[in-house]
Amino acid sequence: MKTKSNIIIALLSVLFISAACTSDMEFKDVKLTPVNKLYAPVDGKGLELLKSSTASLFFEWEASKAEDSGAPLYEVVFDKENGDFSNPVYRIVADEMGTQSHATISHKDLNKIWGMAGIEAGATGTLKWTVVSSRGINSVTAKESRKLTLTRLLGFAELPTQLYITGDGSEAGTNVDNALSCSSPEQGVYEIFTKLEAGKKYHFIDNKNPAVARTFYIDNKEIKEGTAEGTVAETAIYRVILDFNIASVKFIQVKKLGLFFCPSNAVIMDLSYKGKGIWQGEGKIEFHQESWGRDERYKFQMEISEDGAASIVHWGPTNASLDSRPGANESQAYYNMAQYGASQWDNKWKFAGEMDGAQVRITIYFNSDKGVYTHTVEKL
Repeated sequence: MKTKSNIIIALLSVLFISAACTSDMEFKDVKLTPVNKLYAPVDGKGLELLKSSTASLFFEWEASKAEDSGAPLYEVVFDKENGDFSNPVYRIVADEMGTQSHATISHKDLNKIWGMAGIEAGATGTLKWTVVSSRGINSVTAKESRKLTLTRLLGFAELPTQLYITGDGSEAGTNVDNALSCSSPEQGVYEIFTKLEAGKKYHFIDNKNPAVARTFYIDNKEIKEGTAEGTVAETAIYRVILDFNIASVKFIQVKKLGLFFCPSNAVIMDLSYKGKGIWQGEGKIEFHQESWGRDERYKFQMEISEDGAASIVHWGPTNASLDSRPGANESQAYYNMAQYGASQWDNKWKFAGEMDGAQVRITIYFNSDKGVYTHTVEKL
């Protein structure tokens, strides 16, 4: 994330530098004022971190002023209690690509930052923070800094490099050789779409060789290492997300998955679960006639439930701006998938022209076999 933060700032700085050039390409050195006042969190705040991917802490400060009345960029920087911010522990861009005078920083990121400062998991430590404003090549550090104290979450010091699910309650049963592998969207985080049987035991391993495997189980939404096993109360298809950085787990039930046809603003084909994170469906596809031609836009709608709360998410292309039909020899990357909020028109694919009026088979792969979540569309 530190690298990503620097890349974002660098790219935006190029834009602001360009804006600071005169029409004859003479560079104008834009001066700006430092942040005079930090608003939140209060100085000396003690924070209890939550094992939740949505938990966050809000940082806010008074806006800087640039000589050319342009908008500065902001970063929140963290340093050790005795540091002077000349070589900070971490820096993170403010909200909306650094353009806002506030930042929403997740508890998970704060936990990582304190770890980078040398504070062990489960230990309490204090860092200080301030804000750096920039405009073009100029940057200034706020006059004020504040302290923040928190206790790091009890994650795993040694993260597994791979993870499998096994056990009588899992799809693959108790034969370790058949254990299903989990995907890893980021370091220390694993997830799997799988069916779990109510009342039957399952657990996770990091190696199919029992002689060297570490074993993990779920206890009240926490990941623990040991030979115990977990169960679920309801037989269902679950998206299980395990974060070893903070030793937490999320269970999301997948109630339904279907082909969402944008012109109809509705699901027109239900997909059934085939096992091992694969869904499939067959049916006839009819493009929608518009005044300008035939509309072929589609994506996938997933109905989910987490902690009893139902919601709908959409799965569309990893390239959110995609707006073309696939070519005759289109790469598989065209069909790769990412999760988005529900909407009628955003984040969609287009069917190939030959699919209009055809019987098709659609297969979705929510597993680690292909390295990414993806799908195929076959003409029958």
